[in-house]
Formats: sequence, structure tokens, C-alpha cells
Amino acid sequence: MTSPQPAPDAGFWPSIREALRGTHRDYTTGSIDRAILLLAIPMVLEMAMESLFGIINVFWVSSLGADAIAAVGVTESILTLVFAVAIGLSMSLTATVARRIGEQDHEGARVAAGQGILLGTVLAGVMSAAGIIWGSDILLAMAETPSVVKAGAGYTRLILGSSPAVMMLFLINAIFRGAGDATVAMRSLWIGNVVNMILDPLLIFGWGPVPAMGIQGAAIASTIGRSCGVAYQLSQLFSGDGRLRVTAAHFRPQPAVLKSLLTVGLPGIFQFIIGHASWIAMIKVVAMFGAQAMAGTTIAIRIIIVTILPSWGLSNAAATLVGQNLGAGHPRRAEHSVWRCGIYNAIFLGFITVLFIAFAEPMIGFFSTDPLVVATGVDCLRYIAYGYVFYAFGMVMVQAFNGAGDTWTPTWINMACQWAFQIPMAYLLAKPMGLGPRGVFMAITIGESVLAVVAAIVFRRGSWKGRKI
Repeated sequence: MTSPQPAPDAGFWPSIREALRGTHRDYTTGSIDRAILLLAIPMVLEMAMESLFGIINVFWVSSLGADAIAAVGVTESILTLVFAVAIGLSMSLTATVARRIGEQDHEGARVAAGQGILLGTVLAGVMSAAGIIWGSDILLAMAETPSVVKAGAGYTRLILGSSPAVMMLFLINAIFRGAGDATVAMRSLWIGNVVNMILDPLLIFGWGPVPAMGIQGAAIASTIGRSCGVAYQLSQLFSGDGRLRVTAAHFRPQPAVLKSLLTVGLPGIFQFIIGHASWIAMIKVVAMFGAQAMAGTTIAIRIIIVTILPSWGLSNAAATLVGQNLGAGHPRRAEHSVWRCGIYNAIFLGFITVLFIAFAEPMIGFFSTDPLVVATGVDCLRYIAYGYVFYAFGMVMVQAFNGAGDTWTPTWINMACQWAFQIPMAYLLAKPMGLGPRGVFMAITIGESVLAVVAAIVFRRGSWKGRKI
């Protein structure tokens, strides 16, 4: 049912309650600040829930030994390829659905949703089959340790075999975000994580008539959890309780729509791969300085990921607002929304910067007492935080381009700033100039700040406003 909308002058806490309850508000009119708040809160919580699947699995599997932990870690890195496809297509779906909603073309939005799900199902089916058939070989190629393969081959096959559930969680949530139903997307991941948290210890260690399945139990729990989330998503899509009601007719192949989704989605896939690969390259440089440097960096990055989740929520809100307002013929409102999101993001990350500078040592010290681990982790937190205000705008700008359907622009910006500039600088500062891991952290700060400035300059030119999808 459609939630009642509060009065235009409703305060902060009523808006929080509305964001968590869900609303069918028109985001192309009214207060931009309220629109950002209503979209960002459930999107932040959605991002937090998505990160929990891997964390919960590692927590329970950690008692099964190093080989089991390694198998989970390696499999998660392999699953990144599924994430790349899912995230790239999600960018395309969010942009297309948001544009159609802004145009008041709800049937067009339903068609895009159906075609996106159809496309994702086909691609995920191929990846699932490959994972089931060659899961053990893929794990061996990545881990290069027979004991890890022996412990985790079944886990890897099951997790990769569940690619359709992973794909659908991303794609259908992208549909809901584009339509402005961010609360539905959030709830689907709540459901998935609750089921996973209950089943993980039950299936891993057994209880009563349920046998102990070890590491494979973790894979089954995750698959069931994600599938329950997808079942909730589909119930909302087919019931029509949200903005969109998809029927069987919307799944009939429409080549023009499928081509459009792929045209926008493929650069999004490259965009994710470029960003992920650049982080792997930076970690490789840090690894040159030993296990303690790696440990300190790993701890710091985990802390950074947790603190940056709200920023991704704000960035996703910007993507939805851009898509819907361009569809409604309000390019100036779309642009203004992006700058407002950037300002709020900068305020938030500015606060996190102060915390990291002041309390970096106790934060890292909570996880390790090794002096070298703590020193590296503290450097990582502080140096990366120095560029947080720049990152705030850079993240929002990149998602704004994606929300407009202009996925090539941020892809080229990422390629230039990260691969052609940031990675060579990291090696130069760390090795020839003798700064060690600190040089890598400085390069990240400089490179991401340059990316933000370049993205802002290109954004101000406004060519994204004329993007047709």
C-alpha cells in the first residue's frame, strides 16, 4: 500500500521514519534536501547489509581452520567477477528505470525492469554453470594450495553456482532504487542477512537432526539467505505494492531495450573492474614491505569501508535524483541535487577525517598490538583521510554520470586517474623514493583527489544532461 506522505514541513525525525517505512514520493518536485534524506537512509542501510554476507561467513568459518578461511576469501575474490557484471548492469537499470519514472512512462520502466531481469538471468546462468563445472579448477588456480582446494571446493562450487541469486539481488534492487523505492531494496537485504545469520551456525556445526556440513553449510546458508531476499523482491515486483508492477509480458525479449541496457551496462562493468583492479595493484605494492605492512593496511581498509558506506548511500541517491529529474525535463534540478549530495557527503566525511586523525592509533590498536602493524594502519587511516573531502565529491559525481546513463565518462576518468597516474605514483613513492607503504597511501590520496577534481570539471560542462537512454 502507498504510505501516506507527511506534510511538506515535517521535521527531521518524521523524515527518518518515512525513509524507513517507505514512500512513493515524487522526487522531481519539492525539497531536494528531503529527497536526498528519504533516498539516502535506506540506501546506506542496504549497502551495510550487502557487506554482511561475507563478514558473517568468515566469522563462523574461522573456527574451521586456515584452509577454510582461505577458501572463503579466495571464493569471495572470484565472486567479484559476478559482482562486476551485476553492478555494471545495475548502473544501467537504475539509470533507465529512473529516466522512465521521471518521464512518467511507467510502462517503459516496467519493460526495462523485465528486460534487465531477463538479461541478468541469462548471464548469471552461464556463470553459474561455469562455477559448478570448473569451481575446483578455478579455486586451485587462485589459491595454488591443494589443501585449500580440498577444504573449499564444494563451497566454491555452491557459491558460484548461486550466481543467479547474487545477480538478482543487485539487479532488482537497482530497479527499486531507480523507481525511488529504496526501502524495498533495503528490506530485501535485511531478510537475506537474517536468514543467513540463523542458518550459518546451524548448517556449519549442525544441531539436532541437522548434520554438520562444515564450510559447505556456509555456502548453503548464504544461497538460501540470498534466495529469500530475491523471493521478497519478486513478490514486491509482481504484487504491484511498489511503483512498478511487472508481469510475464515484460519478460518477452525486446532487442532494442536489451541493446540499450547492454550499451550503458558494459562500461559500468569495466568501471567496476578498473576500480577493483587498481586496489589490488595498490595492495600488491604494499605487500612488497611484508606481512605486518599488509596486516596494518588490511585492518585500516576494513575500517574505511565501514565508515564510507553512508557516502555510497548518498552517491546512489544522487544517481536516482539525476535519472528521474532528467526524465522529467529538469536538468538544473538534477545538477543542483548532485551538488547538494556532494556538500552533505563532504560534511560527513570531513567529520570522519577528524576522527581518523585524532583516534587512528586506538582504532588500529583495538585489532592488533604489533607496533609495526599499528604504525602502518595509522598511516593508512590518516593519509587516506586527508583526501576525504575530495572523495566526497568524486564519489557523488561518478554516480551522477552513471545515473544519467553516461557510464563511459567515469570509466575513462577512472582509467586515467587510477591506472595511468595513481598506480605508477604509488610504486614511485614507495620504492624509488623510499617512503614505503606511506608512499602508497599518499598516492591514493593524491590520485583520488585528482579524480574528484577532474570529475567535477567534466560534470560542470553538462554534456551528461543530453544523454539519451
